[in-house]
Amino acid sequence: MGGFWKKRVKEDTAEKRKNHLLNFLKSIRTWHLILVLIPLLFMTATFLRFDHLKMNELKTAVLEADRAGEDEEGKVPEGVEQKSQEEITKDISEKVKELKSFTESHTVMNFLDKNGKTELVFGTGPFYLEHQYNRLALAALKQAQELAATISDNNPNGNVYAYANSVCQPQAIRYGWAWNSAQFIACMTGEINKYPVSDYITSQITASIPNTALFRYDFASPVWAPTPAGILMVISALIVLIIVFRIITWLLLRIALIFIK
Repeated sequence: MGGFWKKRVKEDTAEKRKNHLLNFLKSIRTWHLILVLIPLLFMTATFLRFDHLKMNELKTAVLEADRAGEDEEGKVPEGVEQKSQEEITKDISEKVKELKSFTESHTVMNFLDKNGKTELVFGTGPFYLEHQYNRLALAALKQAQELAATISDNNPNGNVYAYANSVCQPQAIRYGWAWNSAQFIACMTGEINKYPVSDYITSQITASIPNTALFRYDFASPVWAPTPAGILMVISALIVLIIVFRIITWLLLRIALIFIK
């Protein structure tokens, strides 16, 4: 008997809680939900903004690591410690991993200009490690210069590197190219490639200069992630659905009453 009464009391208690919850939900008006939704939307936008700013902070750190303290002419100012290529590569790699990890675990909304139009994307958007590419490309050109000097005696065109430099340097001065700019590097490699007898040099440059695609990054962000912003998005979406459902139900009832009359 004691077990029966305990079970009955538990069932009655559960039933009372269920009825209490239903009565509470029925007492909530649509305008109550709207009042709750407004600050929720504001909080959601705020947390999404925080995630966007954090992504920009990490992205800026990557670009600063790519610059490695260099000025616009590719030189390190006096008083600033010159980093080795290994240190620069390691620093860039660590910063890129941090950016990738954060972007792929948070909902990051980004507005980008494409062909004069502003588009919403989820992620960092494309960016390039221009300085790192230029450093490696210039190292390859320097190696080609040394190689050209050793075989210029056997080359009917002479030192093709020196000739390419004589063509590209005036253009760099005319158009304001930096000595480590992509334009100057493209000009040099293009001039060297014009000479069939310099195939060996060209192959050395091609082998040393990496593909530009390796220095292009574009990390995507999930549309939803289990973060404070993501949780608030779900709650806001549920409230919106409830409001829409209530409005549709109210409209259907009004239409039904019209036809019943």
